[in-house]
Amino acid sequence: MHPNPVFHTESDTANLAYARARGFGTLTVCGGDGPLLSHVPFVLDETGVTAALHLLRSNPIARALRGTDLPCKIAVTGPHSYVSPDWYGIDDQVPTWNYVAVHLTGTLSLRPQEELRALLDRQSAQFEERLAPKTPWTADKMTGDTLERMMRSIVPCRVTVTGVDGTWKLNQNKPDEVRLRAADAVEAHGIGTDLAALAILMREA
Repeated sequence: MHPNPVFHTESDTANLAYARARGFGTLTVCGGDGPLLSHVPFVLDETGVTAALHLLRSNPIARALRGTDLPCKIAVTGPHSYVSPDWYGIDDQVPTWNYVAVHLTGTLSLRPQEELRALLDRQSAQFEERLAPKTPWTADKMTGDTLERMMRSIVPCRVTVTGVDGTWKLNQNKPDEVRLRAADAVEAHGIGTDLAALAILMREA
Protein backbone atom coordinates (compact mmCIF):
# COMPACT_ATOMS: atom_id res chain seq x y z
CA MET A 1 0.00 0.00 0.00
CA HIS A 2 1.19 3.49 -0.85
CA PRO A 3 2.02 5.41 2.38
CA ASN A 4 0.56 8.77 1.31
CA PRO A 5 -2.81 9.20 3.10
CA VAL A 6 -4.20 11.28 0.21
CA PHE A 7 -4.51 7.99 -1.69
CA HIS A 8 -6.36 6.22 1.17
CA THR A 9 -9.57 8.25 1.38
CA GLU A 10 -12.01 5.54 0.24
CA SER A 11 -14.14 3.95 2.96
CA ASP A 12 -13.98 0.30 3.99
CA THR A 13 -17.38 -0.08 2.35
CA ALA A 14 -16.05 1.21 -0.98
CA ASN A 15 -12.91 -0.91 -0.78
CA LEU A 16 -14.90 -4.05 0.03
CA ALA A 17 -17.35 -3.34 -2.78
CA TYR A 18 -14.45 -2.95 -5.20
CA ALA A 19 -12.85 -6.23 -4.09
CA ARG A 20 -16.22 -7.99 -4.30
CA ALA A 21 -16.83 -6.71 -7.83
CA ARG A 22 -13.37 -7.73 -9.07
CA GLY A 23 -13.60 -11.17 -7.45
CA PHE A 24 -10.00 -12.09 -8.27
CA GLY A 25 -6.74 -11.45 -6.45
CA THR A 26 -3.36 -12.70 -5.30
CA LEU A 27 -3.55 -14.79 -2.13
CA THR A 28 -0.36 -14.58 -0.05
CA VAL A 29 0.76 -16.49 3.05
CA CYS A 30 4.12 -16.98 4.75
CA GLY A 31 5.53 -20.44 4.10
CA GLY A 32 8.45 -22.17 5.72
CA ASP A 33 10.79 -21.15 2.91
CA GLY A 34 9.30 -17.73 2.20
CA PRO A 35 6.11 -16.17 0.84
CA LEU A 36 3.62 -18.38 -1.01
CA LEU A 37 1.33 -16.80 -3.60
CA SER A 38 -1.62 -18.03 -5.61
CA HIS A 39 -3.90 -16.18 -8.02
CA VAL A 40 -7.49 -17.01 -7.11
CA PRO A 41 -11.11 -16.10 -7.83
CA PHE A 42 -13.10 -15.60 -4.63
CA VAL A 43 -16.57 -14.78 -3.36
CA LEU A 44 -16.66 -12.00 -0.76
CA ASP A 45 -19.87 -12.05 1.27
CA GLU A 46 -22.09 -8.98 1.60
CA THR A 47 -20.80 -8.19 5.09
CA GLY A 48 -17.16 -8.27 3.97
CA VAL A 49 -16.37 -10.73 6.75
CA THR A 50 -15.56 -13.88 4.75
CA ALA A 51 -14.07 -14.63 1.35
CA ALA A 52 -14.62 -18.13 -0.02
CA LEU A 53 -12.23 -19.70 -2.51
CA HIS A 54 -10.79 -23.04 -3.58
CA LEU A 55 -7.29 -24.33 -4.22
CA LEU A 56 -5.82 -27.37 -5.91
CA ARG A 57 -4.77 -29.96 -3.36
CA SER A 58 -1.27 -29.81 -4.84
CA ASN A 59 -1.06 -26.03 -4.31
CA PRO A 60 1.73 -25.25 -1.80
CA ILE A 61 -0.68 -23.03 0.15
CA ALA A 62 -3.18 -25.89 0.46
CA ARG A 63 -0.41 -28.16 1.72
CA ALA A 64 0.72 -25.53 4.23
CA LEU A 65 -2.84 -25.30 5.56
CA ARG A 66 -3.06 -28.93 6.65
CA GLY A 67 -3.62 -28.93 10.38
CA THR A 68 -3.39 -25.16 10.88
CA ASP A 69 -4.83 -21.78 9.92
CA LEU A 70 -2.55 -19.15 8.40
CA PRO A 71 -2.44 -15.33 8.41
CA CYS A 72 -2.95 -14.13 4.86
CA LYS A 73 -3.67 -11.27 2.50
CA ILE A 74 -5.60 -11.10 -0.75
CA ALA A 75 -4.30 -8.32 -2.99
CA VAL A 76 -6.91 -7.19 -5.51
CA THR A 77 -5.47 -5.17 -8.38
CA GLY A 78 -7.53 -2.79 -10.47
CA PRO A 79 -6.72 -0.65 -13.51
CA HIS A 80 -3.24 0.84 -13.69
CA SER A 81 -0.96 2.82 -15.98
CA TYR A 82 2.38 4.57 -16.27
CA VAL A 83 1.95 8.36 -16.18
CA SER A 84 4.44 10.48 -18.13
CA PRO A 85 5.42 13.84 -16.59
CA ASP A 86 4.80 15.44 -19.98
CA TRP A 87 1.07 14.76 -19.64
CA TYR A 88 0.59 17.15 -16.72
CA GLY A 89 1.38 20.30 -18.71
CA ILE A 90 3.38 21.80 -15.83
CA ASP A 91 7.11 21.92 -15.07
CA ASP A 92 9.26 19.92 -12.64
CA GLN A 93 7.23 16.69 -12.56
CA VAL A 94 8.46 13.10 -12.43
CA PRO A 95 7.11 9.81 -13.80
CA THR A 96 4.70 7.82 -11.67
CA TRP A 97 2.26 4.91 -11.86
CA ASN A 98 -1.45 5.33 -11.13
CA TYR A 99 -3.42 2.34 -9.89
CA VAL A 100 -6.16 0.97 -7.69
CA ALA A 101 -5.42 -1.85 -5.25
CA VAL A 102 -7.36 -3.27 -2.30
CA HIS A 103 -5.84 -5.57 0.33
CA LEU A 104 -7.93 -7.93 2.43
CA THR A 105 -6.09 -9.09 5.56
CA GLY A 106 -7.28 -12.09 7.51
CA THR A 107 -6.92 -15.74 8.42
CA LEU A 108 -7.01 -18.53 5.84
CA SER A 109 -8.47 -21.90 6.80
CA LEU A 110 -9.45 -25.15 5.12
CA ARG A 111 -13.16 -25.93 5.09
CA PRO A 112 -14.91 -29.31 5.13
CA GLN A 113 -14.97 -30.98 1.73
CA GLU A 114 -18.78 -31.18 1.96
CA GLU A 115 -18.88 -27.40 1.44
CA LEU A 116 -17.08 -27.54 -1.91
CA ARG A 117 -20.02 -28.03 -4.28
CA ALA A 118 -21.99 -25.12 -2.81
CA LEU A 119 -18.88 -22.92 -3.02
CA LEU A 120 -18.29 -23.80 -6.66
CA ASP A 121 -21.94 -23.10 -7.46
CA ARG A 122 -21.71 -19.67 -5.78
CA GLN A 123 -18.51 -18.81 -7.63
CA SER A 124 -19.79 -19.74 -11.06
CA ALA A 125 -23.14 -18.03 -10.43
CA GLN A 126 -21.39 -14.81 -9.38
CA PHE A 127 -19.59 -14.50 -12.70
CA GLU A 128 -22.16 -16.11 -15.00
CA GLU A 129 -24.79 -13.54 -14.05
CA ARG A 130 -22.55 -10.81 -15.45
CA LEU A 131 -22.75 -12.47 -18.87
CA ALA A 132 -26.52 -11.92 -19.22
CA PRO A 133 -28.45 -12.40 -21.42
CA LYS A 134 -26.39 -15.57 -21.84
CA THR A 135 -28.05 -18.55 -20.17
CA PRO A 136 -25.94 -19.21 -17.05
CA TRP A 137 -23.67 -22.23 -17.02
CA THR A 138 -24.21 -24.53 -14.03
CA ALA A 139 -22.39 -27.62 -12.82
CA ASP A 140 -25.54 -29.63 -13.59
CA LYS A 141 -24.41 -29.53 -17.24
CA MET A 142 -21.50 -31.83 -16.35
CA THR A 143 -21.68 -35.60 -16.04
CA GLY A 144 -21.58 -36.70 -12.42
CA ASP A 145 -18.41 -38.77 -12.73
CA THR A 146 -16.45 -35.95 -14.36
CA LEU A 147 -17.59 -33.39 -11.78
CA GLU A 148 -16.77 -35.68 -8.86
CA ARG A 149 -13.32 -36.44 -10.25
CA MET A 150 -12.51 -32.76 -10.66
CA MET A 151 -13.83 -31.91 -7.20
CA ARG A 152 -11.55 -34.48 -5.62
CA SER A 153 -8.55 -32.48 -6.84
CA ILE A 154 -9.52 -29.22 -5.08
CA VAL A 155 -10.26 -28.07 -1.54
CA PRO A 156 -12.57 -25.35 -0.22
CA CYS A 157 -11.01 -22.51 1.79
CA ARG A 158 -12.19 -19.46 3.67
CA VAL A 159 -10.56 -16.17 4.55
CA THR A 160 -11.94 -14.56 7.69
CA VAL A 161 -11.36 -10.88 6.92
CA THR A 162 -9.97 -8.81 9.80
CA GLY A 163 -8.78 -5.74 7.90
CA VAL A 164 -9.18 -3.89 4.62
CA ASP A 165 -7.16 -1.12 3.02
CA GLY A 166 -7.18 0.42 -0.41
CA THR A 167 -4.84 2.58 -2.45
CA TRP A 168 -6.58 4.69 -5.09
CA LYS A 169 -3.60 6.51 -6.60
CA LEU A 170 -5.24 8.76 -9.17
CA ASN A 171 -3.24 12.02 -9.08
CA GLN A 172 -5.39 13.44 -6.26
CA ASN A 173 -2.26 15.34 -5.20
CA LYS A 174 -2.36 17.43 -8.41
CA PRO A 175 -4.59 20.42 -9.27
CA ASP A 176 -7.84 19.42 -10.97
CA GLU A 177 -6.89 20.71 -14.41
CA VAL A 178 -3.55 18.89 -14.24
CA ARG A 179 -5.18 15.63 -13.15
CA LEU A 180 -7.76 15.85 -15.95
CA ARG A 181 -5.06 16.42 -18.58
CA ALA A 182 -3.24 13.35 -17.31
CA ALA A 183 -6.48 11.33 -17.38
CA ASP A 184 -7.02 12.20 -21.05
CA ALA A 185 -3.46 11.17 -21.89
CA VAL A 186 -3.72 7.90 -19.94
CA GLU A 187 -6.83 6.97 -21.89
CA ALA A 188 -5.20 7.84 -25.23
CA HIS A 189 -1.60 6.72 -24.71
CA GLY A 190 -1.30 4.87 -21.39
CA ILE A 191 0.81 1.81 -20.67
CA GLY A 192 -1.02 -0.63 -18.42
CA THR A 193 -4.45 -2.27 -18.29
CA ASP A 194 -8.07 -1.06 -18.21
CA LEU A 195 -6.90 2.39 -19.32
CA ALA A 196 -10.37 3.77 -20.02
CA ALA A 197 -11.56 2.64 -16.58
CA LEU A 198 -8.52 4.22 -14.93
CA ALA A 199 -9.10 7.49 -16.79
CA ILE A 200 -12.69 7.58 -15.52
CA LEU A 201 -11.52 7.08 -11.94
CA MET A 202 -8.89 9.81 -12.33
CA ARG A 203 -11.54 12.25 -13.57
CA GLU A 204 -13.77 11.41 -10.62
CA ALA A 205 -11.00 11.64 -7.98
